[in-house]
Amino acid sequence: MANFSNDWTGNEIVVEAVRDPDLPGIICHMTYFDRSVIDRLRQGNWFEDPSNTSIACQRIGPVDLSHVSLRKSGTEVFAQRQSLFFKKVAVRRILDLPNRSVLYVSHSREIIEGSAKMSLSTVALTDEDLATAPK
Repeated sequence: MANFSNDWTGNEIVVEAVRDPDLPGIICHMTYFDRSVIDRLRQGNWFEDPSNTSIACQRIGPVDLSHVSLRKSGTEVFAQRQSLFFKKVAVRRILDLPNRSVLYVSHSREIIEGSAKMSLSTVALTDEDLATAPK
């Protein structure tokens, strides 16, 4: 969607629109870091980008919850590789019906030494949305 230079070495911040496949009435915008060739040479790590992400979500239309999982751990709705093999940036949706919210957590998923870097965004639900929620 958009990207811009963050410093003189060519590192970039990338802004991406992330759609929830089960809730088309919600859109999230996520940012992450894309390292330049100069930075990869200087750092000596060719194969991965940092795990830092940020996310903001909002309602852009009706929200039909009838096909959404109520699992306590939520559902992964987006993942993108941040290294050659072991690291991904992911977005997980969690339904919080008692508090009338849909939560989106962006985080890094690593096979070894998971990262604590994460970001959270919430979207408020209406009475009409809650009427479509699975029982």
